[in-house]
Amino acid sequence: MQRHSARIRFKLCGLTREQDIQPMVRSGADAIGIVFYPQSKRYVPAQQAADLCARIPAFVTVTGLFVNPDPQFVHNIIKQGQVDLLQFHGDETPEFCQQFDRPYIKAFRVGAPGHQTAQQLLEQCRQYADAKGWLFDSYTPEYGGSGVSFNQEVLLDFKNMCVATDAPIILAGGLNAENIKEKSQPLQPFAVDVSSGIELAPGIKCPTKIAAFVQALNN
Repeated sequence: MQRHSARIRFKLCGLTREQDIQPMVRSGADAIGIVFYPQSKRYVPAQQAADLCARIPAFVTVTGLFVNPDPQFVHNIIKQGQVDLLQFHGDETPEFCQQFDRPYIKAFRVGAPGHQTAQQLLEQCRQYADAKGWLFDSYTPEYGGSGVSFNQEVLLDFKNMCVATDAPIILAGGLNAENIKEKSQPLQPFAVDVSSGIELAPGIKCPTKIAAFVQALNN
């Protein structure tokens, strides 16, 4: 499933405010992420998420981010029609991710125990062969949105070990307008995922930073 495209797709994550939707949409975002992890500074309760999702237009994928959630909670979010794609960012097993009959991507924290070498990463990732993408983030207590980068050498080695049937690579972890070209060019991921790099504060998106990030990615 390694896909080659004319451009690198991008997801803008951590939506919390209605006024941030239009800048995200106008940027050409392929996906907008909403965090359903209560310990996150960008956590959005279910009803607030429903109100936000109702204002996101067609052809922009709404992604729900979960970290070791209760299955019923995920089912409830799905029933409310809030998300198109699930993103599991914790220690969820393949069987857990598969139970919702909904497309999902699986996040892996590079540098975590058992995720320190390219071979270890590949062994872990291939357990989630049916994922629509493998997302790589930094290893921090925050489970994403920390603004911390990781050493990409291991990910370059990882990509060289992948085959055509492996899931697309999604790059995350400390991305911003200043470093996105440097980090994306060598790897040429299928997509990138940014949150803190387009913010004034956690959950407070900045239209200027969004525009600068997209311009740097596409130039």
